[in-house]
Amino acid sequence: MEKRATIKDVAEAAGVGVATVSRVLSGGSASAATRERVLAVAAQLDYRPSALGRNLRQRRTGGMGLLVPDLTDTFYGQLSEGVLACARSAGEPVVIGSTGGDPEQEAELIGMLLEQSVDRLIAVPSGDAETWSPVLRAGMTVVFADRLPLQSSPEDVRAAAVADLMALDGLSAAAPARPLDVPAVVADDRAGIRTAVRYLRGLGHRRIAFLGGPGQDSRVNAFREAVGAPVDEELVVFGTGSRDSAYAAASGLFQSRPDLSAVVAGGNVLGEAAVLAARELDLRVPRDVSLVMYDDVPWAELCSPPLTVIAQPGRDMGYRAAELVLRAGGRRPRSVVLPTELIIRGSCGPHR
Repeated sequence: MEKRATIKDVAEAAGVGVATVSRVLSGGSASAATRERVLAVAAQLDYRPSALGRNLRQRRTGGMGLLVPDLTDTFYGQLSEGVLACARSAGEPVVIGSTGGDPEQEAELIGMLLEQSVDRLIAVPSGDAETWSPVLRAGMTVVFADRLPLQSSPEDVRAAAVADLMALDGLSAAAPARPLDVPAVVADDRAGIRTAVRYLRGLGHRRIAFLGGPGQDSRVNAFREAVGAPVDEELVVFGTGSRDSAYAAASGLFQSRPDLSAVVAGGNVLGEAAVLAARELDLRVPRDVSLVMYDDVPWAELCSPPLTVIAQPGRDMGYRAAELVLRAGGRRPRSVVLPTELIIRGSCGPHR
């Protein structure tokens, strides 16, 4: 039998991303030229938009998908264990995919899940609201875990404000993207980061840095709020998600700002990078620099000294997300915010 064309085939032939094909075929935003090219290629390859799940609700086959950025990340491993435990108790199969934190790869995996008629999805999103809108229009039940998609860029925010002002004058403007109405299970980032910064301040630290990564907007916003204005933006740095990038960001931070006395790492990969960079630069923890890491993972307690952490319940987060997606029916489930806990060990000391 001749192999049926997939959404990836259409994207490659049209010279666009999978997310763009998904938007065009589901009626989302795209330029006229792009829309025409995608539709022409789809017709040429005999790609049927129904494969995107247009009738997903009517041909529901059961099973759920799980998308995480990195299966080797200890926290996402814990989250996955929670999802699998809940699914096992309900007799539901789970299809797991790793997006690598790449929105295009995420869109490709979503397309594959839709083509396989998977109708429920738990995701740690990497794409923005525009990436996820076609999924919801296709009828898939989605629950986000750990974080939410990026809702809008600064330009989108300004466009929304202009549209609102024009509406008051009886004029119309292109409708900006609105936040997605999707339930989520997340940790209380604000409380966790605030508690950590207060703890460091209590030890006399004033030059506190934040080492962040993709999808950590709520944590960096909480950090900026906790340290108060004016925020020294040189002390807020980001990696792109890989371990090499996290190490480069941590090393660059320590070398460019030798006056900092404490660091809050936004995740366990970033915390690992901070420990390695400090060791390479002969910075003693906590004598030269104090360190707090978001995520409590097994190796944190084995460090010398053991790391002070903001613990979030990864396995419980996955289990609760699976419960929400399994219960979803006529009534939209409420989002869940899980508590965090500051566990004090030996990686923080008084500022000298």
